[in-house]
Amino acid sequence: MSHLTPPTAHPVTTRLGSLAVATIGSGPPAVLWHSLFVDSTTWTRLTPQLDGERRLVLIDGPNHGANTPRRRPFTLEDCVGAAVDVLDQLDITGPVDWLGNAWGGHVGVLFAAAHPQRCRTLTAIGAPIHAYSDADRRRTRLLSLLYLALGPRSVSRPLVDALLGPDARAEDPTGAAIVADAFARAERRGMYDAIRWLSLHRPDLTDVLDRLQTPTLLTTGPNDPMWTTTAARAAAGHLRTGALVILPGAGHVGPLLQAAPQVADLVTAFWRDPAGTVTAHKLAHPNANPG
Repeated sequence: MSHLTPPTAHPVTTRLGSLAVATIGSGPPAVLWHSLFVDSTTWTRLTPQLDGERRLVLIDGPNHGANTPRRRPFTLEDCVGAAVDVLDQLDITGPVDWLGNAWGGHVGVLFAAAHPQRCRTLTAIGAPIHAYSDADRRRTRLLSLLYLALGPRSVSRPLVDALLGPDARAEDPTGAAIVADAFARAERRGMYDAIRWLSLHRPDLTDVLDRLQTPTLLTTGPNDPMWTTTAARAAAGHLRTGALVILPGAGHVGPLLQAAPQVADLVTAFWRDPAGTVTAHKLAHPNANPG
């Protein structure tokens, strides 16, 4: 698939500074927030299949993309506040469908918990609910220090392998380039700080799932070592109205680039019929959706 041109973004003032935000399509609003390490260009293969259903609001998170980096620490809760600021600035007061990838899924979980009246549905793609393991934290800390010292090229290969799977560079070089270019686009110190503040200190969000009233889909892949089907199944068991979906594609970002048609079919079906989609996935995969 060709590398499609991303939509033009415009600055929107938030409590975390000016964030680049693009809006495309028409219909009820949906917020798209990307994974850590990349930016909204990772939605490029998915948005043409969604913008006929919704007015898509694509947010480049703080310290990512071309955003001016913030030098003071911020948290996932601060990111929720920034998303609220974006919606307020765009005069979007009604409920939105939240589509988040990894980091964007974490922000979405907290957004849905804090603002249930503003969140119609939540889809969290490749967003581990548990905190980092000690081994993952050590590996990420080491790679982030290498990145700070030597720049993005020094860690581009392991990053692409982690986010898309080890075969992506050979099988989908364009998709691998989307990820590598998004990582390189961010200001180096700002990205390092975001990794330090958000990734290395990511909290366990299991107790937040217990409070969610929003219809929710969690997804993982069949072979994601950082978000195993066992862990994802356990997390889905905490949802009042939700289900786990196993998507093709390796790594946290892989489904967006390697399985965009399947992701689009899932998301549009969920947007059209949240309760029916949750029930269908519970019935189709009862072992993945306890309770």
